[in-house]
Amino acid sequence: MKNKIIKWVWLVTMGVVSGVFASEPPQVSTGSVERVDAFESKYIPARSVDVWLPPSYDPSNSYAVLYMHDGQMLFDASTTWNGQEWRVDEVAGELISAGKVRPFIVVGVFNGGVNRHSEYFPQKPFESLSESQQAQQYELQRSETQPLFAAEVYSDRYLKFLVEELKPYIQQNYPVKSEESYLLGSSMGGLISMYGLLEYPTEFKGAACLSTHWPGSFEVNGNPIPQAFNDYIDSKLETLTYQKIYFDFGTETLDALYPPLQAKVDEVFIARDFPKAQWASKRFEGAAHTEEAWAARLHIPLEFLFATAPK
Repeated sequence: MKNKIIKWVWLVTMGVVSGVFASEPPQVSTGSVERVDAFESKYIPARSVDVWLPPSYDPSNSYAVLYMHDGQMLFDASTTWNGQEWRVDEVAGELISAGKVRPFIVVGVFNGGVNRHSEYFPQKPFESLSESQQAQQYELQRSETQPLFAAEVYSDRYLKFLVEELKPYIQQNYPVKSEESYLLGSSMGGLISMYGLLEYPTEFKGAACLSTHWPGSFEVNGNPIPQAFNDYIDSKLETLTYQKIYFDFGTETLDALYPPLQAKVDEVFIARDFPKAQWASKRFEGAAHTEEAWAARLHIPLEFLFATAPK
């Protein structure tokens, strides 16, 4: 089973890290998208950023903001490597139009291409590993010709880009509520969403982490990474007071690795008596590690983060 998962994930991740710039803007069914073709940063390589504005967008109003990772996969299957998409415009648009969530803007941040793993791997947990353990991770290969880590882990710089550069740009150019910023991603994007919330709890009000890649690599036995993540979460969880955090996982393909690892994370939240209204952990039986699977349940974390007040 493990070998089948690893063979499958090599194929998937090769496509996910296809590039940091888009050849053409996505076409959306609801709302509209504005693109920054090459957002410059002093912390990380430049990349495209797509800003989705909801239906009936009115610049005289103010909006919450959802920062989503792997931005090239969010809106238009005709522009993605695998012909799949998150269907963010359709799902978010329907929820907003139905009054199930308050209106929000989505900022889709393209990943770092071959540097995706280095960019999204939580840096402080990685650095808590011994030098030999870190060295072992840097020796891992994604394929015969491509290392798993194309660069040293630099997720702290990626978060600085979000907080010090991208967030101010969005606040200067769109009518948003600075205190209503959230993170959402899947797999490695789930890890960086968790990490961003715990590193910057005053900058983000919540995070949704779908199919969170708790192994960090694709090893299971003797892997020190899950425990490093658990220890990090345990050390930082008290910094969350009003913030929300959502986890989920499927049970097929790469997600088959996650149930026991998510259970260990859940134990940390339970031991800390974290408020149930601010935390969710959900299992989706038969769901695979794909954009189609995440699109099918995207409405759940969006309602968790943005639900309107009961009437």
